Amino acid sequence: MTQEFVTGLPSVRQIQSLIRDRREIEVKLLTGDVIVGRVTWQDTDCLALETPQDGKRQVWKHAIAFLKYP
Repeated sequence: MTQEFVTGLPSVRQIQSLIRDRREIEVKLLTGDVIVGRVTWQDTDCLALETPQDGKRQVWKHAIAFLKYP
């Protein structure tokens, strides 16, 4: 079964704003690892981040503890 991507949710709109504005964010994972970069896309399950040192990464949303942005 496919989940519906609900674009009206505040969390989805906030991520879309970060993508549009090309803002750098800090993503803290449940493992304690921190990734700093720009979100390039999102879907129901994942975020794609582009980092200066590691290039593109796909991060599962269920692995994220929090997002930090100015």
